[in-house]
Amino acid sequence: MARELVLGVDAGHTVTKAVLFDAGGRAVARSSCTLPLKTPRPRWIERDMDDVWRTAHQAIAACLAEAGPEAGRAVAAVGLAGHGDGLYAVDERGRPVRAAIVAMDTRAEPLLAEWRGTPVWSRALELSGTVPFAGSPAALLAWLARHEPAVLQRARWLLSCKDWLRLRLTGSVATDPTDASASFTDMRHGGYSPELLDLYGLGALTGMLPHVLACGAVSGTVTREAAALTGLTVGTPVAVGAHDVDAAALGLGGTTPGELCLIAGSFSINQVISESPVVDPRWQVRHFVRPGQWMIMSTSPASVVNLEWFLQVMGPPAEHRGGIHEAIGREVEACLDGPSEVLFHPFVYGSPHPRPTSGTFLGLRGWHGRGHLLRALMEGVVLNHRWHVDALCSKLPVTGAAARLTGGAARSEVWSQMFADALRRPVVVTDVEESAARGAALLAATAVGLLDDVTDRRAAARVLRRHEPHAGRAAVLDEAYRVYQEALEVLGPVWARLAAPGATE
Repeated sequence: MARELVLGVDAGHTVTKAVLFDAGGRAVARSSCTLPLKTPRPRWIERDMDDVWRTAHQAIAACLAEAGPEAGRAVAAVGLAGHGDGLYAVDERGRPVRAAIVAMDTRAEPLLAEWRGTPVWSRALELSGTVPFAGSPAALLAWLARHEPAVLQRARWLLSCKDWLRLRLTGSVATDPTDASASFTDMRHGGYSPELLDLYGLGALTGMLPHVLACGAVSGTVTREAAALTGLTVGTPVAVGAHDVDAAALGLGGTTPGELCLIAGSFSINQVISESPVVDPRWQVRHFVRPGQWMIMSTSPASVVNLEWFLQVMGPPAEHRGGIHEAIGREVEACLDGPSEVLFHPFVYGSPHPRPTSGTFLGLRGWHGRGHLLRALMEGVVLNHRWHVDALCSKLPVTGAAARLTGGAARSEVWSQMFADALRRPVVVTDVEESAARGAALLAATAVGLLDDVTDRRAAARVLRRHEPHAGRAAVLDEAYRVYQEALEVLGPVWARLAAPGATE
């Protein structure tokens, strides 16, 4: 059987997806497995590393089964993408030394408070293009060194999510420039920076960082054990892959410098490719998959994850024919006329702001119902994206082209339109449903020569919908944004008092 298919695996914070594509990037089969996050203590957000592998090999097996009994033999290569930051530490035998810590974890916040205003903060920004946040490898490793030093003594490799999956698929240890630049690489010249590691007091861990290979390089082949679990053929090449943000840009076709891409998933991710590094504490500068380009992204754990929280607490719509997003859209449309009477700050799991924040509804009245709360939640998520986009546009040459939107919000026409209205720019949604998995698959196709490059026109994404801003709704959201920002300022002391009892080191 000809090997003309590529498999893309995208391991997010709560869902791992496996999608089989032809060489042109058209999906032919897909599957996913959900893995709940664990919060054993306040601020701790973790997951079992063996369960992460289990959801991955089960998703791969189900995807190949959907494609047919010989699908595994038709796979020419596997590409991997995964959530960034966090920490997956393994010992010499490749076994976990503790539960994985994900990027939404905030146990290291007290360390950040110590670092702010010191040379740690300013020099880190200057060298790496980013200041640490609580879920970054720098903060988490410094926290472990202080509170769980035995974990670091047992560890051999400090990995990211996708690199853990590659280790289980191939037995090989490696990473790529996009994940490597989370905390410890030189922004301008690449490679791990001894000065950065020493800055955080982590110089002794240098030898535990994985080797950095190009995103489109082959970093190993599927082992016999992994083949038995997944249905892949022994010896199938596995590409190095990329951070899911970069992979999503590839999958969407949003690789033109200056073009705005929005990922509305667990995180609010707002990104622009740049041909020079531009530093600002409001965003992160990381190496892109192509040398000489940088991914500049302004992010926070404050997007569609808020809707997931709301539905867990309040339950799904009573009637959801056509899917959850369509049903929620109907609820919101029924309450969409007039000004925004209810305001929501989407900070249930964190925010982009250094001061304490939390998820907050304001303006509730007795006549407001579930639809008003959902409208406020959706608008709050969009306004948080707007904060990030305004930051990027203040210093970067962002083009006037339509922004590309993906993630859970892109599945809702109502929500997609809100993005266009709030940003006052067109928003397009492509026919790519799993952008990060597709980007990983394109890297795999390039690695084995099925495509000339990840921007090969044979794999171009097709625009499915285009949303133009509506003047009336844009004015409503402009006013809502003013109130949103004013409330953000005045609620700071209140949020700080509420957070104090739960503060932990």
